[in-house]
Amino acid sequence: MHLALGTMYFGTRTDEPTSFALLDRFVAAGGRLLDTADCYAFWESPTGHGGQSEAVLGRWLAANPGLRDELVIATKVGVEPLDAGGSEGLSAPVIARAAEQSRERLGVDVIDLLWAHGEDRSVDLAETVAAFGALVAAGAVRRLGVSNHPTWRVEQARRLAADQGVEPFTALQLTTSYVEPRPFASVPGKDHRFGFVSEETIDYLQTHAEVDLWVYSPLVQGSFDRADRPFPEVYDHPGTTVRLAALGSIAEQKGVAASQVVLAQLATWSVPIIGVSSIEQLDSAMAAAELLLDDDDLAALDVRR
Repeated sequence: MHLALGTMYFGTRTDEPTSFALLDRFVAAGGRLLDTADCYAFWESPTGHGGQSEAVLGRWLAANPGLRDELVIATKVGVEPLDAGGSEGLSAPVIARAAEQSRERLGVDVIDLLWAHGEDRSVDLAETVAAFGALVAAGAVRRLGVSNHPTWRVEQARRLAADQGVEPFTALQLTTSYVEPRPFASVPGKDHRFGFVSEETIDYLQTHAEVDLWVYSPLVQGSFDRADRPFPEVYDHPGTTVRLAALGSIAEQKGVAASQVVLAQLATWSVPIIGVSSIEQLDSAMAAAELLLDDDDLAALDVRR
C-alpha cells in the first residue's frame, strides 16, 4: 500500500519539532511519498503567503541528507496568493519562477512530482502545458500532475502535450473518501468546483492506467473515528447510512478503526494523502498499510449509493 504524507500545516499550525517528528516516524514506518504546495499554508501565516511547509521540509531534508534519494517529493504551484488579490495562476513565467522558488525552499535539485494546483482559464492551456513540459526537459522536475481540474481539461492538456512533444500530466489529485456528499451540495471548506472524484473520473482512470490518482482529505477530518467531529451535514443521506453500516461491520470483524479500513479500501485504487498532527494519528493511519482486505471484504464495502 502506498500512502502519502500531507504536510499542509507543517511550519504553521504544526510547529517544526512536531513536523520533524512526524516526518521521522513516517519514514521509519516505510512511508516515502511527501505532498506539499508552495501556498501552504498562507491562511495560517501572518504574512498572507505560503512557503512554510516547503521550508520545513527543506530543513528536515538537510538534517537527513541520506534520505533524499529514497523519497518522492511532490509540490504544487498556481494558488499562491497575490498581494493585490487572486492567485498567481499558471502562466509560463509564474510556473518557471514558482518551481524554482519551491526547489530553493525544499533544497533539492529536482522536484519529483510537480502539480498544477488549480485551474487558470485566463491562460491558454497550451502555454501552461508547454511551461510544465519545459521544466521536465530542463531536468528540474521528473513528473507532472494536475490537481482540482475537470477530467475534460486533463485530457485536453494531455493531448496538447502529445502534440507539443513534451511530458504529459500523469497524476491527478482530487478529494474523495468512502462516503460522499450529496450531489450538487456545497461542502464546507471545499471550494474547488472540480475537486471531487466522480464516476467520470473513475472511468477515465480505468481507461488511462498511466495516470495515477492521489486523494486528499480521505478521512473527512477524522469523522470516521471521532465523535467530536461529526460528518458535515452534506454527508447526511441514505447512501452514507448504508456505507457506514458496511464499514462498521468490516472494521468490527477486523478489530481495527473504521478509518484504517477506509484507507485500505482507497489504497486499492488510489494514493491516499494522510494529514496528521500527532504521532498517534500517524501511527493509526500507517497501520492501515498492514490491513489486508480480501475480495469478499471489498465486495461488502462496495455498496451502491
